[in-house]
Amino acid sequence: MKIAILDDYQDCVRYLPCFSLLEGHEVKVFTNGARGTGQLAIRLAGFDGLVLIRERTALSRGLLEKLPNLKLISQTGKVSSHIDVAAATACGVTIVEGIGDPTAPAELTWALIMAAMRKVPQYAANLKLGLWQASSMQPAHNMLGTVLKGRTLGIWGYGKIGRMVAGYGRAFGMNILVWGRPPSCAAAEQEGLRAASSQEEFFTLSDVLTVHLRLNDATRGIIGASDLARMKPTALFVNTSRAELVAPGALVAGLKVGHPGHAALDVYESEPLSPDDPILKMDNVLATPHLGYVENDSYELYFRAAFQNIVDFAAGQPKNVLNPSPARR
Repeated sequence: MKIAILDDYQDCVRYLPCFSLLEGHEVKVFTNGARGTGQLAIRLAGFDGLVLIRERTALSRGLLEKLPNLKLISQTGKVSSHIDVAAATACGVTIVEGIGDPTAPAELTWALIMAAMRKVPQYAANLKLGLWQASSMQPAHNMLGTVLKGRTLGIWGYGKIGRMVAGYGRAFGMNILVWGRPPSCAAAEQEGLRAASSQEEFFTLSDVLTVHLRLNDATRGIIGASDLARMKPTALFVNTSRAELVAPGALVAGLKVGHPGHAALDVYESEPLSPDDPILKMDNVLATPHLGYVENDSYELYFRAAFQNIVDFAAGQPKNVLNPSPARR
């Protein structure tokens, strides 16, 4: 098969041990993204299979209909809204899903919380400029860091990642406050945690608020300006899930007026993030380039599953198929 691996920004996939699974196939690794249906259609027209790194490239109906040779989409992790599944099925394209692990995103979430609360990146950057114990050159933001013990950690979404983050918070002596759908709140209470009585209380009481929700029609823009306005001027808003969970423009506007006081972000509405994006110019924001799952062990796990799915498909024994019996072109 002729296989394209998309959006490998760091050009590291070919060096993973699992890459050897694709021996015998013609493989092209793209290390830069392409914008627009037309550009993508030209780039991908000759390939039988695509390997997607999470949701970095969207496969719309318009694009899929321009890829007559495409037979297989091998997804690292689980498929989200970035693939038009119905269109792929109609075009005769089989979609196979992989596996994932919550460890890396949960650990990154905690790393961001600790770094942001103690202002580690700001202190480190200013030290290189010859500034001793200065967290900011702006007087309003040149403040001391804060410990986590005794403060309230708000967790919206009590799934695999949320549970791990709650465990870290308890180990650091934080008070855990959970919000989400009724089953999530009930699960948290069964494990001895407190569920917020309302969304308003959740945003009002949290000293650190981290979001761990899937993005879908029900959750898109679920966090609005009124929610952020309830946050303390000392509070930290953390998002390692999806930027679109927050209403467009609401977070930047809130940070400008100090509610929340600061943010730690790993996800953005447009990725890769433009260097002139206003979020990068804010002194009260710690921003990382979507590193949640970008880690050696996670990559080996994700890609080994994705490549094995290709091997199985090529052998006529497809496994982990999302859209059984797709129509043939």
